[in-house]
Amino acid sequence: MDTNTILVGLAGVLALAAPILFAVIGETITERAGIINLSLNGTILLSAIGGFAVACETGSLLLGFLMGMLVGALVALIVAFSSITLRQSQVAVGFVLALLGRDLSYFLGTPYMNISGPRLAALPIPFLKDIPVLGPLFFRQDVLTYLSFAIIFLVWLWIFRTRPGLMLRGIGERPAAAFVRGANVNLMRYVYTIIGGAVIGLAGPAYSLNVKAGWMGYQSGLDGFGWIALSITIFGGWNPLRAAFGAYLFSLLQWLGLVLQPVLPGIPSQVLQVAPFPLMILTLLLVNISNAEWVERMLAAMPEGLRHVTTRLLRAMRASPPASLGVPFESE
Repeated sequence: MDTNTILVGLAGVLALAAPILFAVIGETITERAGIINLSLNGTILLSAIGGFAVACETGSLLLGFLMGMLVGALVALIVAFSSITLRQSQVAVGFVLALLGRDLSYFLGTPYMNISGPRLAALPIPFLKDIPVLGPLFFRQDVLTYLSFAIIFLVWLWIFRTRPGLMLRGIGERPAAAFVRGANVNLMRYVYTIIGGAVIGLAGPAYSLNVKAGWMGYQSGLDGFGWIALSITIFGGWNPLRAAFGAYLFSLLQWLGLVLQPVLPGIPSQVLQVAPFPLMILTLLLVNISNAEWVERMLAAMPEGLRHVTTRLLRAMRASPPASLGVPFESE
């Protein structure tokens, strides 16, 4: 495999990661506000067929992407209304919406099965596209992939470097303290849940109008991405930069599964195709085992140098959710 082929493959990894990135960043925003949105899998599928259908009927990619965001925002509104106003279980409501969205997407998508539709074209950036290595990787992508790069840093800056971002973290960590400082906690949770849902909704058309243009129902290959996005949100420690690393890692594992098939003919292709999923689950477990008693015992039995390195690694991987995640807020 020559260098050019590897660069093209890695550029494809960055493009493939875009839908997962939008879902992970959207869920990070939502959970930072203290709301759990488990509807991701259904939302992504429903926004994928919604965006594809609108783009096919109107011939406008922009309307297709806006439709996907609208679907995501509406589903998130249901989650917010059920959990904030009606005080229902966020986990139960989100899980039901995930199943409903999945089945509804397959039903509504029947007329659009295996038909051709518009697809987002690549938009190389002049001069930058000719930079060795970096050009083929980052500057010969499409608009949506560029947007996925930008949203990582914009959301990180918003959460960790602005006063509104500090208030966002406050309503997820200590909503009572944020309320005392003048924050309308429940209104802000509504707003951030809907914004996060709109970003999640962009993941669907990012797939059906870009990564793998079209709609093929159960064979679209999109079912399950929502659950992976949820796990990457936890792996990312509710930090956009770390979450982006998780999304790119998952996409890289998928690409390696395709690359290694000819090299390892003795391994069934199905094993390599599904390998990224259990590997991400294993990584998620590593993030959360550092506090276990048996891990402490193992660390105590290690030589001092190895124990020091292992402890630092586990500490770096450790992730703690917002303290009030999933907890309703009462202002009285």
